[in-house]
Amino acid sequence: MEKLNRVDNLLYYIMESAQQTKVVDVTLKAAEKVIEFMKQEGKDNLYLRVYVTGGGCSGLSYGMGFEENPDEDDMVLEQNGVKILVDNYSQKYLKGANVDYIESLMGSGFKISNPNVTKSCSCGHSFSTE
Repeated sequence: MEKLNRVDNLLYYIMESAQQTKVVDVTLKAAEKVIEFMKQEGKDNLYLRVYVTGGGCSGLSYGMGFEENPDEDDMVLEQNGVKILVDNYSQKYLKGANVDYIESLMGSGFKISNPNVTKSCSCGHSFSTE
């Protein structure tokens, strides 16, 4: 029985570690759009940086952009053919977040769904995680 408990604890630790490293999830649709934008830039080996910065009426705002190389404190992930960078500061705010690409009559663009958000402004561009 004790041996079984050690195996269960090890499996729990492995699963918990895997969840910790998956800070941001990029959907297939979002990845396809990122790859399309990279091709428009004339480069297909760029990283997609997803980050949080101070600002906006609720305190924090999202940002995304292309980078050629990771910084020293970046977490590097790869999903659906896209290499993703998340800096150390942003990791705690983005843990479990989902990046999708939405197309509708009202417009199209990237949408970040973040389980850590406790309050957002009415325009939807800033948030807080109190």
